[in-house]
Amino acid sequence: MDNRLAPGYRASTISVGLNGALAVVKLVCGIAGNSYALVADAIESLGDIFSSAIVWSGLVIASRPADANHPYGHGKAEPLAALFVAFLLVAAAATIATQAIHEIRTPHHTPEMYTLFVLLGVVVVKEAMYRYEAQAGRLCGSTAVTVDAWHHRSDAMTSGAAAVGITIALVGGPGYEPADDWAALAACGVIVVNAVRFVRTAVGELMDASPEAPLVESIHAAALKVDGARHVEKVLVRKMGPQLYVDLHLEVDPELPVREAHRISHLVKDSIMASRREIADVLVHVEPVRAVVLERRLDS
Repeated sequence: MDNRLAPGYRASTISVGLNGALAVVKLVCGIAGNSYALVADAIESLGDIFSSAIVWSGLVIASRPADANHPYGHGKAEPLAALFVAFLLVAAAATIATQAIHEIRTPHHTPEMYTLFVLLGVVVVKEAMYRYEAQAGRLCGSTAVTVDAWHHRSDAMTSGAAAVGITIALVGGPGYEPADDWAALAACGVIVVNAVRFVRTAVGELMDASPEAPLVESIHAAALKVDGARHVEKVLVRKMGPQLYVDLHLEVDPELPVREAHRISHLVKDSIMASRREIADVLVHVEPVRAVVLERRLDS
């Protein structure tokens, strides 16, 4: 397994175990305590087990080395996993919303007091897990791990909303029983908004969308540190899972011998790869510096 993805492996493995334990607790307490919001949370946790397993599988595939059929490696498996997990978020929200509407229309008992404390405990645990897995996603540059982290935050949000609803139902008394169902319905809207955002991120990565400007600027700066590199005409970056592949058009003095221009291009490649550990390879295309660039250099 790729060491760069190790934080993601650990986080997704812990996520599977944690979601399994919480699903059992929430399901039992929700049924016994007359809280559909808690049952809905349990259903989402069961779905999260599946999504975390998908993320883990995507990371395993993404860590495979390049081969004859995949010269850029298998990194696209990671955003594919992220896309699938984002769709699962939408499906979970739709399922919870549908059942919440049914519960609102069907009279039922007021939730028990202890379900409120269970939900508050879930909020704390899930928010802590979100922070841990989101950090792991940043460390390994994984979109899938980041999306999976948001599964934990979405669970924290639905649990928090349900806690508010149960509090209203308990304080309000008869007639306020559906408050936790309305809370679950409201939380579904937040989940869908975030899921759509992650779908866009995953699709952009699959379509080789341009990275953020600071990344390109840092690559540009690293190239120009090399003596003899006159101008960077173009920088193209594609993300393959946790790795970045760079195509760069470098302009050098047109009077340089081919051997010297080739040497400069290798120094530029080394400088760029040393600047960011996630850069897996750099392809440098050497061109003669344009007249306008020469004039600008002389004027400065």
